Amino acid sequence: MSTKQSRRRPVVRLLAPGAVCAAAGPYALWIRPRLLTWGATGDEIGRAFPGDELFPVADGSSVMATTLPAPPGKVWPWLVQMGYDRAGWYNRLDRYGIPSADRVVPEWQHLTAGQRLTATPDGRSWFTVALLEPQRTLVLRSDLDLASGRSFVPGRDPLPRAYMTGIWGFHLRPAPRGGTRLVVRTRGRGRPRWLTRPFGVLLGEPAHAVMQIRQFHNLRGRVGGEDRPESPDADR
Repeated sequence: MSTKQSRRRPVVRLLAPGAVCAAAGPYALWIRPRLLTWGATGDEIGRAFPGDELFPVADGSSVMATTLPAPPGKVWPWLVQMGYDRAGWYNRLDRYGIPSADRVVPEWQHLTAGQRLTATPDGRSWFTVALLEPQRTLVLRSDLDLASGRSFVPGRDPLPRAYMTGIWGFHLRPAPRGGTRLVVRTRGRGRPRWLTRPFGVLLGEPAHAVMQIRQFHNLRGRVGGEDRPESPDADR
């Protein structure tokens, strides 16, 4: 090894952490807050939502929102039929590339509190319907054992050593000109915190933001286009 190369190594070792810190600053101060509140108004960001009481102390939360071109009564059937083995999540990223339903399916319109909605192809993980108020509120809860990748039932199963648990809430309110204001609220926690917190901030939150924005886009196309043929690339 040349003397020049040996001198270069310490410089690289110093520059790499510096580059990470330089990128982390703008992300934490500017990008991350916008990801966590995409589309939401100040009032929506500051208010409490049904389901928040399930996690009075949370490691992280987000409020994202959009306006859909249909009244709550037309939006609700699309939300009720969500699930991996049902209509999907209106986002191919959440369903491993499989397109979601492009119509309201009558046999998927029955949903009750406590019902499980499969989240993965093997059925090992699921969402549980935690709260349900027709045409207003749908709160789904996830309790995931990180070691096995399986869901667990709080209060019945032993608490895993590493887990993430939280809610994914959909809240509908009438909007001007016959539309619907759809506010999506997430809130949750994980343990051990030294593992789940960095993972959530660096990977979980950005991934959720991308998937949620895509879901908003695809729902907007569906509820606003029920009377016209579905575009073949509407669910991307």
